[in-house]
Amino acid sequence: MDALALFRSTLEITLPVFAMVFIGLGLKRARWIDAAFVTTASQLVFKATLPTLIFLSIIRADLAATLNPRLLVAFALITLGGFLAVWGWAALRVPRADRGSYIQGAFRGNCGIVGLALAAGMYGDYGLSAGGLLLGVVILTYNAFSVVALAAYRDEARVDWRDILAHIVRNPLILAVVAAVPVALLAPPLPGWLLTSGDYFASLTLPLALICIGATLSFGALQASGITALSASLMKMVALPALSTGAAWLAGFEGRELGVMFLFFASPTAAAAFVMAKAMGGNAVLTANIIALTTLMASVTLTLGAFGLQVIGLI
Repeated sequence: MDALALFRSTLEITLPVFAMVFIGLGLKRARWIDAAFVTTASQLVFKATLPTLIFLSIIRADLAATLNPRLLVAFALITLGGFLAVWGWAALRVPRADRGSYIQGAFRGNCGIVGLALAAGMYGDYGLSAGGLLLGVVILTYNAFSVVALAAYRDEARVDWRDILAHIVRNPLILAVVAAVPVALLAPPLPGWLLTSGDYFASLTLPLALICIGATLSFGALQASGITALSASLMKMVALPALSTGAAWLAGFEGRELGVMFLFFASPTAAAAFVMAKAMGGNAVLTANIIALTTLMASVTLTLGAFGLQVIGLI
């Protein structure tokens, strides 16, 4: 396959994802959907349809091919390394009041929606199942590291760590992974009508979530973005994906394993970062600007990154 054909095939994977994001932006501007719809739909995705999608993808997976403890551990360690690198940079370059939100915005990717959608588009069932298992690590590490960063620069009362831990343990995505692994291992017969109904329900996840992301974009917020938001966005979409993917390659990963890891590393900042920043007294405006900027940048950086890795034969 020549370079032009390869680039076109990459666009075939990435453009549908970002087309849905901009459709969401258009629907919001046309006032066909509003903030109440986005709030309700986001809750439906987070609490029900995305856990269903993860559960079904894992129970149908060939765990011998997709359950790779070495990959899960490597991803967690590389994520920790990236988190500490961002913290070090922020300690030198970012005003103290903005550091917690800067750190979270610069490392916390939207793997559950954008990363998973791209993994499914590029690698099919393997991308869904491997990505679903990887999400368990993502949810634990991202939530824990975000809490640490925000709490470290919080001026208010002491953080209730037990309450935070309880929220992490009750996370629907973690519960979906925990419930799916024994079902996948035991392989009990499930009624066809139940699986088909689950497929119908789970199929709502990616389009609905991507539309909600688009509906939350604000060009007014982008105009208010300063150098801090731009710095965090470049860190999230350019520096960390390059360094993290390079670290994974040096650790011996290649092909579809490296591809899934790259798509997760290179995902734009998660919308959940805004909720956590607001709840823990961080700079919510800065976080919203980082989310908007990284989401807009992702259509270019993810496409070029995936294309470049394919050209040099790493994925």
